[in-house]
Amino acid sequence: MAYSTNSPAGKVVQEVLNDLPGLVAIAVVDTTSGMALASHSNSPSINPETAAAYNTEVVKQKQKAMSALKLSGENIEDILITLTNQLHIIKLVNNGTKFIYLVVNSRDTNLAIAREVLRATANQLN
Repeated sequence: MAYSTNSPAGKVVQEVLNDLPGLVAIAVVDTTSGMALASHSNSPSINPETAAAYNTEVVKQKQKAMSALKLSGENIEDILITLTNQLHIIKLVNNGTKFIYLVVNSRDTNLAIAREVLRATANQLN
């Protein structure tokens, strides 16, 4: 457990854990640095801090692509990566300066529920 429930990021991690106790991993990430502000993993095979750094690059590349395509007025709401057995959701918040990275087992968690939990908790990071 790498978070304090005294910080806004730590509170978000705790609330998502309360709503999705079977999640695989979660991290609240600073998009500029790629550093996890708070994180938790229920799986020894997933290090959320490492995943935070790599997923920061995913976010930055998508932002560059949107700029190159001149998609002005558009903002990334979330990025979904569907794996064989997992869903990886990157929910951008605070105008893209932070994101919540969530990993759930696709057999145990409904995508709509996972997105709703992220949407409901994301506003605490503004």
